[in-house]
Amino acid sequence: MGEAGIFRPNERVELIEGEIIAMSPIGSLHAAWVNQLARVFVQQTSDEITVHIQNPVRLSEDTEPEPDLVLLSPREKPYSEEHPTSKDILLVVEIADSSLVYDRDRKVPLYARYGIPEVWIIDLQSSKLTIYLEPSRDGYRKILQPAPADDVSPTLLPEVKVGFATLFKKGQC
Repeated sequence: MGEAGIFRPNERVELIEGEIIAMSPIGSLHAAWVNQLARVFVQQTSDEITVHIQNPVRLSEDTEPEPDLVLLSPREKPYSEEHPTSKDILLVVEIADSSLVYDRDRKVPLYARYGIPEVWIIDLQSSKLTIYLEPSRDGYRKILQPAPADDVSPTLLPEVKVGFATLFKKGQC
């Protein structure tokens, strides 16, 4: 549709259950968080893990969200040949500056229905992290809000440590 001129060249959209959703513009704080977390993930994961940054994941024929960060498992078919699917995803991270309600109420239940094992929402407005685990058709069965001083690790990549207290300090991102 972009090539056909339906959308402006730099317009950010994602496909959610057949609906084309306009995404919020990326502000400088949001971009800094994406960059900082991507750096942490790249430094702490093996070369086999792909850090997928603001790119589509194909959950179905009519659903291709574009999470801020995704950690992908190795697979036989290169990601250059097709978008990752739910079975490739180890972790989804959504960074919410102005999109908290949409991310939490629309995208998190969607990720649960497709069996994404873990989702983190980083709420920049309140400096909070929410972790969603144990996906089911009805949502995530386990929701955690670690203390700001806690280091956290993706469940499927326990060797990766993210110190949010440091990241939330003013000027760190």
